[in-house]
Amino acid sequence: MYKTWFITGSSRGFGRLWAEAALERGDRVAAAARDMSALDPLVERFGDAVVPIRLDVTDRAAVHDAVAHAADTLGRLDVIVNNAGYGHIGMVEEVSEAELRAQMETNFFGAVWVTHAVLPVLRAQRAGRILQVTSEGGVRAYPGFGAYHASKWAVEGLSESLAQEVAAFGIHVTHVEPGPYTTEFAGNLRTSDELPDYADIRTAIAPNFELGDPQATREAILAIADAEHPPLRVILGRTFTEIEEIYSERLRTWREWQPVALAAFGHPTQDSAFTPSLHV
Repeated sequence: MYKTWFITGSSRGFGRLWAEAALERGDRVAAAARDMSALDPLVERFGDAVVPIRLDVTDRAAVHDAVAHAADTLGRLDVIVNNAGYGHIGMVEEVSEAELRAQMETNFFGAVWVTHAVLPVLRAQRAGRILQVTSEGGVRAYPGFGAYHASKWAVEGLSESLAQEVAAFGIHVTHVEPGPYTTEFAGNLRTSDELPDYADIRTAIAPNFELGDPQATREAILAIADAEHPPLRVILGRTFTEIEEIYSERLRTWREWQPVALAAFGHPTQDSAFTPSLHV
């Protein structure tokens, strides 16, 4: 049987490629984007298999309406892809409150509103999966991308709790963590006003990424959507080695400071409130 998809950010980049991959194999897709005209080629090519939806994910009411429309039209929702988002460049000191809030409104709250809207549908079905597109920027960080990383790390933290909360309903959550690809991401970057004091740092950290072919991610996304036991996290691309080194260093530091950590625990008495099954 075909699957039904709800994909945000379907006008270009990963969202567009993944919508096409699903449609080409006979699935049906509710394709959401700010610009409806960008969805015209999908409709022309795939006809009624596409449900085009104009959507700004920062509009919570509109998100709920869009999800209700998609569910009514398609009959059910099997795969939710929270893909809408953009990047922001600026040192932490350079990022204004308005810029940071805008980044969080789209990348974080947009994903939250979609998640809120689809959960009643998925719970009623007792099945479904949510793919949260966080990027490698959800598990590591570069200087100059603090606002972007904050939004993606927030999605990762929220969704790790979510995965545990909804598993009993037959709902799976996967963090999709792409590395650098030749998508339109770089052309959609927003930037903060630069402070002269960071000029040398900016030059020193200028990234030199090996960019992957976004077309190659299509089969990976279909594999995740079809997996009987989908993973909580999947890195797309060649960034595993760098991420492994970062997490190895974190473990080394935690171990080195474990005596301090244990000393900070104190000496609980029988009257102390302690629940072994819970930890932070």
